[in-house]
Amino acid sequence: MAYSTILRRLRDEKTNYKKRKLMLMGRRDFVTIQISNENTLVQIHKPEMKGDLVIASAHSRFLIQKGWKGSRKNVPAAYLTGYLAGKKALSKGAKDAIMYSGTRKYTQRMSAALKGVIDAGLTIPAGEESLPSADRINGEHLKVKNDVAKIKSTIDSEVK
Repeated sequence: MAYSTILRRLRDEKTNYKKRKLMLMGRRDFVTIQISNENTLVQIHKPEMKGDLVIASAHSRFLIQKGWKGSRKNVPAAYLTGYLAGKKALSKGAKDAIMYSGTRKYTQRMSAALKGVIDAGLTIPAGEESLPSADRINGEHLKVKNDVAKIKSTIDSEVK
């Protein structure tokens, strides 16, 4: 009986190589969204032969500087983080991308970050029914209210 090795990232359930191969064959930029216990990270990548190149990146710690109170991983924070990453990517010349979730499940916070990238101006194929409503993006369901429109306007003025 022969022993076959299993790739470490496949064994650790970090990479779905079949899904990644299909994504890379398209040769389009792609968006990844990581939501940890405290923060949200949104990155736009360009696939290259040597490895993926990060075009733009945004972290939810940026929101603290703008007066954000409360969680940095909820739906409004994910939306604003995606919006910031989208604006940075547009300034670097990106026009369209696709969403790549890897082995992670597609959650509502991921869809909020994706909507932020779309609202920033990038063209991403996504169904409107999978994106959160305006009430959830503005944080009407939360106890700690933040002014999403004010922070969005400061992002518009700072990132050209």
